[in-house]
Amino acid sequence: MKFTDGFWQLRPGVTALYAQEAYDIWRTEDSPDGPGLVVTAPTSVITKRGDTLNRAVLTTTVSSPMEGVVRVRIAHHEGARRHDGFDLPGAVEGGVGAASVTGGGVLTTGPLTVRVSAGTPWDLSFEVDGRRVTGSGPRAQGYLQLAGDAQVDPGIVDNARAGSAAPRPRTFVHEQLDLGVGELIYGLGERFGPLVKNGQTVDIWNADGGTSSEQAYKNVPFHLSNRGYGVLVNDPGHVSYEIGTEAVERVQFSVAGEVLEYFVFAGPTPKQVIERYTALTGRPPVVPAWSYGLWLSTSFTTDYDEQTVTSFIDEMAARELPVSVFHFDCFWMREFNWCDFEWDPRTFPDPHGMLARLHEKDLRVCVWVNPYIAQRSPLFREAADRGFLVRRPDGSVWQWDLWQAGMGLVDFTNPDATAWYQSHLRRLVAQGVDCFKTDFGERIPLDVEYSDGSDPSRMHNRYTQLYNKAVHDVLVQERGAGDAVLFARSATAGGQTMPVHWGGDSTSTFVSMAETLRGGLSLALSGFAFWSHDIGGFEGTPDAGVYKRWTAFGLLGSHSRFHGSQSYRVPWMFDDEAVEVTRIFTHLKMRLMPYLHQVGLDAAATGIPLMRPMPLEFPDDPAAAYLDRQYMLGSELLVAPVFTESGEVDFYLPAGTWTSLLTGDTVEGGRWLRETHGYLSLPLYARPGAVIPWGARVDRPDYDYLQGLTIRVFPGGTGSRGVTVTAPDGIAQTFTVDLGQPTE
Repeated sequence: MKFTDGFWQLRPGVTALYAQEAYDIWRTEDSPDGPGLVVTAPTSVITKRGDTLNRAVLTTTVSSPMEGVVRVRIAHHEGARRHDGFDLPGAVEGGVGAASVTGGGVLTTGPLTVRVSAGTPWDLSFEVDGRRVTGSGPRAQGYLQLAGDAQVDPGIVDNARAGSAAPRPRTFVHEQLDLGVGELIYGLGERFGPLVKNGQTVDIWNADGGTSSEQAYKNVPFHLSNRGYGVLVNDPGHVSYEIGTEAVERVQFSVAGEVLEYFVFAGPTPKQVIERYTALTGRPPVVPAWSYGLWLSTSFTTDYDEQTVTSFIDEMAARELPVSVFHFDCFWMREFNWCDFEWDPRTFPDPHGMLARLHEKDLRVCVWVNPYIAQRSPLFREAADRGFLVRRPDGSVWQWDLWQAGMGLVDFTNPDATAWYQSHLRRLVAQGVDCFKTDFGERIPLDVEYSDGSDPSRMHNRYTQLYNKAVHDVLVQERGAGDAVLFARSATAGGQTMPVHWGGDSTSTFVSMAETLRGGLSLALSGFAFWSHDIGGFEGTPDAGVYKRWTAFGLLGSHSRFHGSQSYRVPWMFDDEAVEVTRIFTHLKMRLMPYLHQVGLDAAATGIPLMRPMPLEFPDDPAAAYLDRQYMLGSELLVAPVFTESGEVDFYLPAGTWTSLLTGDTVEGGRWLRETHGYLSLPLYARPGAVIPWGARVDRPDYDYLQGLTIRVFPGGTGSRGVTVTAPDGIAQTFTVDLGQPTE
C-alpha cells in the first residue's frame, strides 16, 4: 500500500507521523522475552521542554524470544485492541539467556546485534556477525492516518465476488527496512510471479484466485534476504508490502491499527535463516514414507463409483505403475450436501467394504473435505442450533451460495464446534480413511463474529491454521504422529507444521506448469518443507505433451498426485508413451526413497525444504539468484523441468563436475546449458561429489531401504563423508564413503 507521492510528498488525504529520534532508551525486564530495550521516539525532534506537549510518540520495544532472533514492536497507542500474532512454539519463556543488553542501546542475541542510535536522526540497525545487514532509518517507522477522501486504496479488491476483500481501515503503522545494492528479497508465501520479489507490491491476504494471478492461497508475511537475514511480520491480518516500489531503497510493510510487530532472524546463510524461522514458528513433523508414493485421484466433476476406482487401480498395477494413495474428491458425498461426511449411497452403498477392499490392494485412502456445511445437509441445522457456525453481528448464521447453496462456516474458535467437526472425521478414520484433503479455507468473510471474539480481519488468514489443525490433530490422535498427513491448499505462517500442501488450481498448460513451480519455490523460501501440485494441471485437459512433461516434473518432488477437474488423469488416456513416462519416473522415485525419506527426516529437524530453490542451496553463486525454472531436490540432485513442446530446455549448472543421473554423462558446470529431451528424460544432474542412497525396489515407497541398498558416489568430490539411511521403521545406519573414489 503506497502512502507517499514521490519522495517528498504524501498522497492527498494521508497524514504521517514518523519516528524522528531516539529521545531516551531504557533497559527493561518486562518484555515477554526478558531483557530488552524500550525506546521513546517522538514524532518531532525535541529541542525544548514545550516540544514534549501535544506530541505523539512511537514506542519501540526490542527483545529476543530465542537466540539469533529479535522482536521489534512499534506502538502508537498501546491501549488499542490487542491482536494475537502467530503461534511461536520456539519462543523461550522469559527469554532467559537469549540476549544481552548493554549501554547505549545495544541488544545482542547469538550472531545478531541491534543498535539504537541515541538522538537524531532515527536509526535502528541490525548486524549479523558484526556486519550491518539492514536497518530502520529516517521516515521508516510511521503512523499514518487516512482522511475519508484519501487517494489511497487501503484494502485490496480480492475475491470480490466472494465478499472477502480486505477491510478498509483508516490508521496504519509501517516500517521500512533498508534494501541494499544488489539485495534480493524472496518468500512471502506461495506466489506465482517472479521468484525475486523486488519491484512487487504484495498483499498478504488468502484468496482462492488460482495460480495465474497475483492472489495466493498461502500467504506468509515472512521474507528472506540474500544479505543474511529474514523478517516475519507478526500479524495474521492484512499485511501490505512494497518491496523497492514505493521507496526503491527500502522494503516497506504496513498493518492496520496502532501496533506493528516484527521479528528479524539472523543467518548469515539462507538455510540458517530458515532454520531459525522454523525453530520459532514450528517445524514439520516426519511424514509417513507411504505418502511419498504416487497419489491417484478420481478428479473433481468426473463420474465415478467403486467399479471405476477399482478399474483405475487394477489398470495401473497391470502396467507396473505403483500407486500408494487413492483420493476421492468432492463427489464421494452427495451433491448439495458438502460437507456432511457421508458417502453418497447411490454410488457407494458399501463404504466400509470398499475401503477394506482398497486396503487389501495395499492402498491408503484420502477423502476431500472443506470447512463449510451446506444448508441441505442434516448437519447444518444441528450446527446452527448448537452455535457451531460463524454468525453475523445480528446473531443470524452467516450463509452464502457461492460454492454450496446456503452453506455456513464452522467456527473453529469454538472448542465445542471443533470437537464436533472432528467427531465426524474420526468416524471416517474408523471406517478406513487414512488421510484428508483439506480444500478451501481462503474464502473467509469479514462481516461476522467469532465465538472467542476474534477480530474478523485477523481471522481471515488465521482461519486456515485452525481448520487444518483440527483435521491434522485427528490424524495424529487416531493414526499416530508418524502416520498423519494432509493434502492442504490454504496456509499462513506456521502452516508448515501440518504438511503436505499443494499448489491449487492451475491450468493445463506449459505456462501454468512453470508458474506452479515458481509458487512452490516461493513457498519453500517461506519455511514450507513439503509441497505438491496437480500433475497435468487442474483446469482443462492437458495435451499429451504437457501431461508427460508435467509427470516427469511432478514425480521429482516431495509428493506427487494425478488430479484434474473435468477429466480423468490416468496415463493411458493420453497415449502409450505417457504410460512409459509414468513408469520410468515413478520407478525412479521409488529407487530414490532412501534419499528422499532421509531428506524429509532432516526437514523435520531443521525446516530446510526438500525442493530447494537454487539461491537457497547456492547462495554465493550470483548466477543462481534469479533462477526459477529449476531446483535442487535435496542437496544432491538438480532438476530442470521441460516447459516446451519441443523438449528444448535452458538451465544453469554451478561450478564443478555434474553427472546426469539418467545417462551417466558428466559435464562441467559454471555455465548455462541448452539441451533437447524426449519425453522419457529431462535434465537431472547429481552435483559434484554427490552421494545418493539408491533403493532396491520400484513397487512401493515404504520398504526396508537398508535391504539391497546401494550407495552411489558421483565424481567431483574430495575427502570422506558420512551418509545416513533411515528405514521407515526407524532403523538407521550411517555409511562412510570416500568421495575420491566415485562409483559412477
